[in-house]
Amino acid sequence: MTLLLTEEPRPRPPAERRRPARLWQPRRVLVTPAALDHAHGRQIVARAEALGLPVERLKSNRLTGLRDDENPRRAYAQAKATLAVVTAPPTKLKLQPIPPSADWRFDLAEGCPAHCQYCYLAGSLTGPPVTRVYANLDAILGNLDSYLGQGGVTSTSEARAAEGTTFEASCYTDPLGIEHLTGSLSAAIRHFGAWEAPVQLRFTTKFAAVEPLLDLPHRGRTRVRFSVNAAAAAHYEGGTAPLADRLAAMGALARAGYPVGLTIAPILPVEDWQEAYDALLRDAAEALADVSEPDLTVELITHRFTPGSKTVLEGWYPGSDLPMREAERTRKLTKFGSVKYVFPGDLMKAMRAHLTERVAARLPGARILYWT
Repeated sequence: MTLLLTEEPRPRPPAERRRPARLWQPRRVLVTPAALDHAHGRQIVARAEALGLPVERLKSNRLTGLRDDENPRRAYAQAKATLAVVTAPPTKLKLQPIPPSADWRFDLAEGCPAHCQYCYLAGSLTGPPVTRVYANLDAILGNLDSYLGQGGVTSTSEARAAEGTTFEASCYTDPLGIEHLTGSLSAAIRHFGAWEAPVQLRFTTKFAAVEPLLDLPHRGRTRVRFSVNAAAAAHYEGGTAPLADRLAAMGALARAGYPVGLTIAPILPVEDWQEAYDALLRDAAEALADVSEPDLTVELITHRFTPGSKTVLEGWYPGSDLPMREAERTRKLTKFGSVKYVFPGDLMKAMRAHLTERVAARLPGARILYWT
């Protein structure tokens, strides 16, 4: 793929001189007895202790005392600073389809350490937003084989058949943001690299600590997508890696032979949004300028919210200026009959036309997987 740069590239440091990525350090690590029955759970605890983090070994397998109905803001802050090492329940081994991203969703963890004011997990998960990581990794990875060739997104798509059966690992977490504590993502990449079948592991991240992944035997079977947005939206993404670091990390992975991707989300009508998103694509092109024919995909996701997620987010981030006024949106029903609010049709059409055209201009050869 040839990348088109219409301006002189701005100086950027070589990959080996990238500044060290900022790593999340939870204030509290809880571990259940069942998690300690698994070697992977014990390894996570050892990682936490090696970092000097306080580890509490619980007496039961239930997480209690995390709610604070009198002060939900305090409960949110405490939960966001907590890592819980638990076992994935049997329901997690019954995989669900995750269109339009992938055939199947599987979870290495649930919850995220970032503080994004538009967090879609606010409408997907219940209870305090503790980051739960799963100790029974062998069972989770060993369960995937039974879903080979059975998906309804890439497995049956003529356009995406080359991806094989696809498995999404970032539906309910950002696995890279917690990899230094879990090692689960590296284990999954090795698993897919050794899997002699047409398969692909997929995950999206807003973090940049990719160094542990660069030398793994991935064999091109893991696509790492970086969730990015226009610079004007950066203040909505607390606790994440700076955009420049994410793009540099994408370049490093592409040089290491990984298929990579941009998940541009959530697309917002920020001031001068046409120029803002074009600048984002220009910077992405610069990050890949020294990569010969990178395998690059683009996913375009507009902002939407539900009444439930709006209530949760306004409790988590009071005073946010994230545009969530129903009067400025179009009300739609999901396939499950629930309500969501999306941008008006004219704005959606304008955004789609502009971003599609600029992707083609800035990143010729990149495949746009979908717009939603």
